[in-house]
Amino acid sequence: MKFKGALTAMVTPFLENGEIDEDGLRENVEFQIRNGIHGLVPVGTTGESATLSYEEHIKVVEIVVDSARGRVPVIAGTGSNSTREAIMLTREAKEVGADAALLITPYYNKPTQAGLYEHHKRVAEEVDIPQIIYNVPGRTGVNISPEVVAKLADLKNIVGIKEASCNMDQIMGIIELTRGKEFAVLSGEDSWTFTILALGGVGVISVVSNIVPDKVAKLVDAYLSGDIETSRKLHYGLLPLCKAMFFETNPGPVKTAMNMMGLPAGKLRLPLVEMLPENREKLRRVLMQQGLIK
Repeated sequence: MKFKGALTAMVTPFLENGEIDEDGLRENVEFQIRNGIHGLVPVGTTGESATLSYEEHIKVVEIVVDSARGRVPVIAGTGSNSTREAIMLTREAKEVGADAALLITPYYNKPTQAGLYEHHKRVAEEVDIPQIIYNVPGRTGVNISPEVVAKLADLKNIVGIKEASCNMDQIMGIIELTRGKEFAVLSGEDSWTFTILALGGVGVISVVSNIVPDKVAKLVDAYLSGDIETSRKLHYGLLPLCKAMFFETNPGPVKTAMNMMGLPAGKLRLPLVEMLPENREKLRRVLMQQGLIK
């Protein structure tokens, strides 16, 4: 279970001209590690991977790997709705030094359960790097079943799943069917982290940890060490902030919050746009209540 604990789904910071803020990205890596995060996940949904070119995608992974310097694992987002493209991105992420890959279930083309199995199996066979499945039906339009996940968990390179279905029957099914295997079930929704830990999960790939990595790391550490009450208190303390990260489409709120806090984030790339003024003000109030800004 190398890939457990609090892992940050990193934003990709942009300069005013729309290019990647490489210095800002390195600064964010240091901020994360300095505050006790257990791992870094660049170029996922929060990293606006859908609007990065192939060259930018791998450049971000390369910068994060170089900046992390082996202090924490780097899990690169490499998924696609094209199996060939997913293999290409996964192979390139491995070549620049990523420790593992996060692969979203193919979106838009809506494969069957058999197709989902064959997709992930093919990538696992083609690229010898640990791979974590990312299940987020609300974005992809497809849900990978617990039975297929359990079957994939028997393959050499498939080591875990980021579960963002918020379907507790689904998550319990995965945990039950993979019991006894070296397979990590990670929360993909900050509001559900404590619950998934209680069900038998081992961590979270978090959005809110972009701004409070220390608190998310402490929440998970406390639970896994048996200090359930401390973990519960941290959960309820973070809940308003977790919900605020989804006042609008991710990563709009988290990038806005980072900018308010003086952390490198920059603007969003189209088709995502800046938050509505009323939602921005709601976010500001939550940040103030949490003591993150004045």
